[in-house]
Amino acid sequence: MVDRSTRRGPDGWRPPAPPKPPATLDLATAEHAVLADDTTSRRLGLVDLDLSGQSADEVEFVQCRFRRTDLSGVRLTGARFADCLFENTNLANLRAEKSSMQRVRLSTVRMTGVQWINGAVRDVTISDCRIDLSSWRFTTFSRVTFEGCNLTRADFQNSDLRGARFTRCDLTGAQFSQAAMTGTRFADCVLAGIGGVTSMSGAILAQQDLAALSYTLAGALGIRIEGTGDE
Repeated sequence: MVDRSTRRGPDGWRPPAPPKPPATLDLATAEHAVLADDTTSRRLGLVDLDLSGQSADEVEFVQCRFRRTDLSGVRLTGARFADCLFENTNLANLRAEKSSMQRVRLSTVRMTGVQWINGAVRDVTISDCRIDLSSWRFTTFSRVTFEGCNLTRADFQNSDLRGARFTRCDLTGAQFSQAAMTGTRFADCVLAGIGGVTSMSGAILAQQDLAALSYTLAGALGIRIEGTGDE
């Protein structure tokens, strides 16, 4: 049977595949509040736990649900999140290198200062999240949607955004230098003062977003725009 949620829309865009939650979850206990290398957590509900400031290598979370959990300042290498849900959770200043998310949904999550470096993000929906000052350098996005997010001064340098879609997002001052953006979609977004605008070749913009972007592009090309009124 074909999953209708992953069918391509009329514009050729295929939305992210949703997470596959388990039938039941086990409630995480205090022992789960300690991250350890080379461990896998499955079918856990991590609610009101404090994991802040910890570090671990090669950890996996599969079919887990994070709710009101504090992961701020966590440092991860080679981490994997699959079929997970994040709700009202704190990921501020989390740093993950060579890590992946697949079939993950994040909603109303604080992600200020997140650094997701040289990673992979696939079939992920991020909605109503604060993601300002974040860095996604050298990360590959495949079927990823950002919806209603604050992405001011986010850094996407050298990332592959060809599978990303931004809707109703504030991208003021975001950096896109050397990013691959053929097919990247923007709709109802704030694009003022973005960097690396010349890397947006092949991107798809809603008509109402074009006017603001044109001023940024003109500045990048050294074009001076004069007023039309009498001087």
